[in-house]
Amino acid sequence: MVFLTSVVVLKKKKDIYKKGWIDFNKNGVKDIFEDPTQRIDARVANLLSQMTVNEKTAQMVTLYGYSRILQDELPTEEWKNSAWKDGIANIDEHLNTIQNRPSTYNDYSFPYSSHAEAINTIQKWFIEETRLGIPVDFTNEGTHGLTHDRATPLPAPIGIGSTWNTELVNKAGGIIGREAKALGYTNVYAPILDVARDPRWGRIVESFSEDPFLISELGIQMTKGIQSEGVASTLKHFAVYSVPKGGREGKARTDPHVAPRELHQMYLYPFKKVIEEAKPMGIMSSYNDYDGVPVTGSHYFLTELLRNQYGFDGYIVSDSDAVKFLSSKHHVAKDYKESVRQVVEAGLNVRTNFKSPESYLEPLRELIKEGAISMKTIDTRVADVLSVKFRLGLFDQPFVENPKESNKLVHTEEDEEFAKQISRESLVLLKNEDNLLPLNIKNYKNILVTRSVSG
Repeated sequence: MVFLTSVVVLKKKKDIYKKGWIDFNKNGVKDIFEDPTQRIDARVANLLSQMTVNEKTAQMVTLYGYSRILQDELPTEEWKNSAWKDGIANIDEHLNTIQNRPSTYNDYSFPYSSHAEAINTIQKWFIEETRLGIPVDFTNEGTHGLTHDRATPLPAPIGIGSTWNTELVNKAGGIIGREAKALGYTNVYAPILDVARDPRWGRIVESFSEDPFLISELGIQMTKGIQSEGVASTLKHFAVYSVPKGGREGKARTDPHVAPRELHQMYLYPFKKVIEEAKPMGIMSSYNDYDGVPVTGSHYFLTELLRNQYGFDGYIVSDSDAVKFLSSKHHVAKDYKESVRQVVEAGLNVRTNFKSPESYLEPLRELIKEGAISMKTIDTRVADVLSVKFRLGLFDQPFVENPKESNKLVHTEEDEEFAKQISRESLVLLKNEDNLLPLNIKNYKNILVTRSVSG
C-alpha cells in the first residue's frame, strides 16, 4: 500500500523530465545547475545560490536507512514533515538486509531488480517532492564484497591483502562497483587503509596488511576498480585509527602512541598514495585523537593534509560517534553543540552516525543563526558534497536506468568463480612443517577448514 501511495504522489510532476535535462527546481527554466553541458563548478555555484540555510545544512548529514533510523521502506506522506523534506546528503545501507540481523530484513533487497526499483522510488521522491530536487547519494559498505543480500561475497580485507595480487584486487573492486551501481548504490565505503601493526587490535581482519606499501598498492587498485563503474569510493578510517592504547577497543580507542615520522611514513602513507593516484571521491574520518586532538575536529588532518597537501577533492563523512566524542570522550568541547562547530570548522562535510538527522541539524542551524559558523564555511562544505553528486552524474541520470537488468549484473556465475579464485589465493601457509604438504588425507581422520569473516 505504501508503494502504491508513493507512485501516485510521484506521477504528479512528470513534466519536470525534459529532453536532455531535468527541471529539478520546477521553475520551467533550464538553470545552469540543470544543464549537463555546463562546468561542474558553475553548476555547483548556481545551485548554492538558490539554496536556503535549511537546504544547505540538509546536505551535511546522513540519514541511516531501514531499519536503523529510517523506519519506512518507501516514501510516505509523513516524509513531507520530516527532517529530510529539504533534502539529504546521503542515505546509508538502505534496504540492504544484513545476515543474522532480522531487523534489517525487507522485501526489497532481493530479487535485485526490486531493490533497484525501490531506490528509484526514493530518489524520485527527493527529486519531485523537495523544492530543489537535489538527488541523494546512496551509500553502502563494501570492504569484503558489497554489504547487500546475496551480493558476491569476498574474503575479509586481511585475506584480500594476502593475495598480493593487484590485478585481482582491481577486478574485485570492479565487481563491488558494478553490483553497487546495479542495485542503486552510488557510493561504497571501501577500501580500508588502516595499517595493522598491533595484533591485539580487534579489527586486524579489516586491514589489508601491516605493510603501508602493500596497503597502498592494493588500495589504489580497489579504489580504481570501484570508481571505474561510476560510483564513489570512500576510504577509511582517516587517520591513525589502528593504534589504540594497548590494542584495546571501545572507549580506549584513542590517543595513538605514534611519533610524527611514523605517522606520515607509516599510517598516512596509504591515504596519501591512494588519493594522489586513484582520486577517491570520499573519505571517512575516524573518531580517535592524535596527540590530544580529535582527528574529526582537526583542521590539520581534514583540511591542511587531506585537501591542501594530498589534493583530496571529494567529501568527508564522520565515522560513528566521531562528532559527539569531541565533548563526551575527548573533552575538547564543552558540549555537543560546540563539537558540531569544531568539526565543521575543521573540514567535515557530512555527519554520519546512527542518530536522527535532527540531532545534528538543530545545533548546526543554531550555530549559523548565532553567527558562530559563517555562511562562507557552510557553502564550502556543501559545495564539496554537491560536486561529488554532479561528478557521479546524479543530476543527469539520477535513476537506475534498467532495474530489471540488475538481476543479471549481481552475483553472476563468473562472480562466483572469481570469489572462489580470490579465496584460494588468500590462503597462506605459514610453515610447511615436516613436509605436511602435499596433504595425504589417508593420514588424517578430521581436517578443519576455516576462514575469517569481517564483522
